[in-house]
Amino acid sequence: MDYSKWKTFVHEDVDPSSISLDSFQVQSKLNSEFWSENKLNPFIRERLIKIAEDFWADLDLDMDFDDITFTGSLANYNWSQYSDIDLHIIIDYAKVDQNVDLVREMFMAKKSVWNQRHDIFIHDFEVEIYVQDGGEEHVSTGVYSVLDDKWLTEPEPLEFSIDKPAVQKKAAGIMDEIDKIENMVASGDTEQAKSYADKLKTKIRKMRQCGLEREGAYSNENLAFKVLRRMEYLGRLSDLQASAYDRTMGVQQ
Repeated sequence: MDYSKWKTFVHEDVDPSSISLDSFQVQSKLNSEFWSENKLNPFIRERLIKIAEDFWADLDLDMDFDDITFTGSLANYNWSQYSDIDLHIIIDYAKVDQNVDLVREMFMAKKSVWNQRHDIFIHDFEVEIYVQDGGEEHVSTGVYSVLDDKWLTEPEPLEFSIDKPAVQKKAAGIMDEIDKIENMVASGDTEQAKSYADKLKTKIRKMRQCGLEREGAYSNENLAFKVLRRMEYLGRLSDLQASAYDRTMGVQQ
């Protein structure tokens, strides 16, 4: 790849040591606004069921879901001010269509539209909906069945130490790559920018998945992913990807 056109625009490399990891700490207890005596707050539980049911009704599918689960950091001891409410609707993708990859893409698109249209917050934490295949392995040490009002995987407080230099280095490296894509777009290399953005998104997704499968939520890869999201670099990457595509497809007079 020829980078000559964007070199004059390039930002200074991100200093890994400037990336704060202070929010990645294990809490001594679950968030008390959601949990009491190890059970989900009844009012919040009812509200989450209603949100999931409304989302499902919008899909207009002639089938029922199997469960609604609450997972992620707010169902665990690693919650922070940056946490989301990860609300998962569990179904069997194959009951929708045998082409499960197509079903997954459809649900991802529907989820994205819903999350863009709605800004639902409970105690300042945003609700993020995801339709999960019941046969899909979900790597999480905290999963609560909202429908059955019980833990499917009950979390335990863990002692762990963050390899700060490793996490900072991984995050800073990807930040630099996103900066390069921004420079490509600015210099008019939109086709290269689009290709680079597509590959980088795939790389980030695989990086996170490998970390989750190997070491779980506290892996260096997953923590680096969270740094990118909290510092809004993932949003920038999506915006650049869309901008590069639009400019590539457009025709100037």
